[in-house]
Amino acid sequence: MWQHAVVVIVAVVCFASFCYADAPKVADDGRMGWWREARFGLFIHWGVYAVPAGRYDGKEVRGISEWIMTRANIPRDEYEKYAKDFNPTEFDADEWVQLAKDAGMKYLVITSKHHDGFTMFDSPATEWDIIDATPFDRDPLMELSEACAKRGIRFCTYYSIMDWHHRSQLPNKLNKAGRPVWNPTKIKPEEKQAYIAYMKAQLEPLVRDYKTHVLWFDGEWTPWWTEADGKAMYEWLRSLNDDLLINNRVGRGRKGMEGLTKEGDHVGDFGTPEQQIPKTGLPGVDWESCMTMNKSWGYKVDDHQWKSTTQLIRNLIDTASKGGNYLLNVGPDAKGRIPQASVDRLRAMGEWLKVNGEAIYGTQAGPIQPEWGRSTRKGKTVYLHVFDWPGDGELVVAGLGGVTKSARLLAKPGQPLPVVSDEAGMVTITLPKEAHDPHATVVAVELE
Repeated sequence: MWQHAVVVIVAVVCFASFCYADAPKVADDGRMGWWREARFGLFIHWGVYAVPAGRYDGKEVRGISEWIMTRANIPRDEYEKYAKDFNPTEFDADEWVQLAKDAGMKYLVITSKHHDGFTMFDSPATEWDIIDATPFDRDPLMELSEACAKRGIRFCTYYSIMDWHHRSQLPNKLNKAGRPVWNPTKIKPEEKQAYIAYMKAQLEPLVRDYKTHVLWFDGEWTPWWTEADGKAMYEWLRSLNDDLLINNRVGRGRKGMEGLTKEGDHVGDFGTPEQQIPKTGLPGVDWESCMTMNKSWGYKVDDHQWKSTTQLIRNLIDTASKGGNYLLNVGPDAKGRIPQASVDRLRAMGEWLKVNGEAIYGTQAGPIQPEWGRSTRKGKTVYLHVFDWPGDGELVVAGLGGVTKSARLLAKPGQPLPVVSDEAGMVTITLPKEAHDPHATVVAVELE
């Protein structure tokens, strides 16, 4: 336990504009407004890969389950057989969306088409979709879109540029056994434009009919997709709906880290670091960390390496403290059930946010990143997220960027905490002997 929690800020902190005042914004402030306010969303990886659930020929296939077609070197005609067993009769769109709402999430992103090319909505452009290729005669994306609209959750869709199933694309190579290695695909040059037309034939209904608020691209690392292709696709989508948000992977911005430092060097409205929270955020741009609860994105029957509720809550805090959004994934099974381990963690996160959501939603990066926790800010309020409770009950903080007026626990709003400031700007807050919350207890500090 900390006996005396002290934060020393060596550099001058500019509180009012923390902390990259001259850095460009990626997208129009009006268009990005709801997304910046949201801070927390649900990612859903669901498709025909939920049938094998990470196993092939009776054995576990190493790695993430939604990649099983290439990890197990499965030919197209053999992989197609899984669709006959994809019948998610227990899927309930209202239940999924209510779970997201109860978890404190503000938007939902679901895979409309992953790398295997299987389309999770009724697409007139292909028969390799959930309506035509499976016994399940329902459109889950339309049901989710409608359920989101009823509950005030923004409906968003993921879409893979690379497609292991489409006739225009070829395996990268064959392995020693003569079986296909699909990632990354090669393309038949004469069919590239036809494939882009196919993409547009799927994307336009997602924007127009399914009312998607975000198009979340992936699979852009395949060599035949160029930055020019990404820019053209971005502009075309923008012409369909100028309020639509589009992530940076529509271009060549793999994992959100490249091409996001200078205006004009990127395509897309926000960056997408994957399975990581950048140590200093991504200064000057909008960004979102997408992460799994266990190891796999799609449902994998052998994956039980679950992150704790504490770790997930602190990941959310850490992301918000650096100015980003947290997109947390679940992988439903072939019956349409979200694993209970995911449900339990989401509900616990929702309980924490009922008390502490003020310190997450609509906040910006905090002025300090202390060893004992994190900070966020909103206007003249700085929120101190305390992970390690000081053993002597005194939290000593420097670098808040203003004169401290008062402090309070979010869990006990009517009980102000004693605060003392010295001439050097060091603030001492007297806390209760024990933390209110084992995950993170939030102290709100009001500045003059």
